[in-house]
Amino acid sequence: MGTRRAARELALQALYQLDVAGEEEADAGLALFWSHFEQPPEVQRFARELVEGVRAERARIDRLIAASAEHWRLPRLSRVDLAVLRLATFELLARPDIPTAVTLDEAIELARRFGGEDSAAFVNGVLDHIARTAAGRVKADGAE
Repeated sequence: MGTRRAARELALQALYQLDVAGEEEADAGLALFWSHFEQPPEVQRFARELVEGVRAERARIDRLIAASAEHWRLPRLSRVDLAVLRLATFELLARPDIPTAVTLDEAIELARRFGGEDSAAFVNGVLDHIARTAAGRVKADGAE
């Protein structure tokens, strides 16, 4: 398994843990979470970057997901699907060095591996919309 894939899996698990435990205990919960996983430094570094990025941009990320998940309110989404969507949306917004296709493929694989029967298709549809929306914003911002 590649470094970034391992980091994404670790980040997904951390985001799921945060969602289950709640933000009140987030810092303590994350410290405990990270202490239980011995990973190479590059895996830990990328996983932490993803988790902290999602935490910092969560309101913006959740607005994009809500706008793209037609007929679905965030509380109705499975926690795994929501964690995958948050992770990939952060990557789409904040990591232009990672090709969009890679981010989408990795998110679909995470959804397939950890989510339910329809998770991969759902995640693909929502992220495709977010990717097109985010690309339009970047172009518009660059044109100014």
